[in-house]
Amino acid sequence: MELATAILTVAGLVLFETITSIDNAIINAEVLNTMGARAKRWFLTWGIFIAVFLIRGALPWLIVWFSTPALGPLGALTATFSSDPAVIAAIEESTPILLIGGGTFLVFLFFHWIFLETKHYGLKIEKYISLKGVWFFAVVSILLALIVWFALEVNPMMAFSAVLGSTAFFIVHGFRANAEEQERRMLGSGMSDTSKLLYLEVIDATFSIDSVIGAFAFTMSVPLIIIGCGIGAVIVRRLTMSNTETVKKYHYLKNGAMYSIFFLGTIMILDSFGLHIPPYLSPLITFATVGFFYWKSVSELKKP
Repeated sequence: MELATAILTVAGLVLFETITSIDNAIINAEVLNTMGARAKRWFLTWGIFIAVFLIRGALPWLIVWFSTPALGPLGALTATFSSDPAVIAAIEESTPILLIGGGTFLVFLFFHWIFLETKHYGLKIEKYISLKGVWFFAVVSILLALIVWFALEVNPMMAFSAVLGSTAFFIVHGFRANAEEQERRMLGSGMSDTSKLLYLEVIDATFSIDSVIGAFAFTMSVPLIIIGCGIGAVIVRRLTMSNTETVKKYHYLKNGAMYSIFFLGTIMILDSFGLHIPPYLSPLITFATVGFFYWKSVSELKKP
């Protein structure tokens, strides 16, 4: 992998991890405001270790290892830098299976947001689609049927992976919806600081799934994913402790995150069917999408 491509990939991963974690950072900040100084320091030190190494580090490594068991644990970590023909062949064989499942998960995530979730309307069409929320289940069901139909002609395991991706979405969404509700309840509860910290780490693990899966649209290299998502996680932790009130003013950052998720999910699905996607396209699309909605946010702040 060329150095320039690697740097661009890491930069895109940092931005993607940061932007997709903003909502969670804001809620975490509200909970941390109810906790003591010692607990806050722990969240910023040992909490970062857990977020970066135990979650953003282990999760992509496990995904690659489980999707290509023949590589073994060490091979899953170093596969993208290997020149061994057998390793390269194993990665090429398993990549479409991993990508189509992850892409399906991300596209479902986007459609749930645009149809059903409360949002600031960054584009006119978003308000219209929100009024048609009942169509969410029809849209994703038809989409899944089409993906599975075409995948069956290529590889039955790709079709199965797409189904797993949709299943993972509904499972994760259920856990996340409950976690968000429980986290808000903590604001007025008498729960100890230790219990709150443990719960925040569990919630962070749930929210990290989006960014880790989306990371495979940037690269299959586990070390680059760990570096990019890890730096992003550190930025989010710092943001949680300092500037969330400022971030809240930029109303359309979440829109940028969700459109990035849609584009990356689409790239993963297309790539799984053999359409060659240049490695620089995912980070460039992420920067362009987030930049556009950041500009809309700034423009709104300047209005009298």
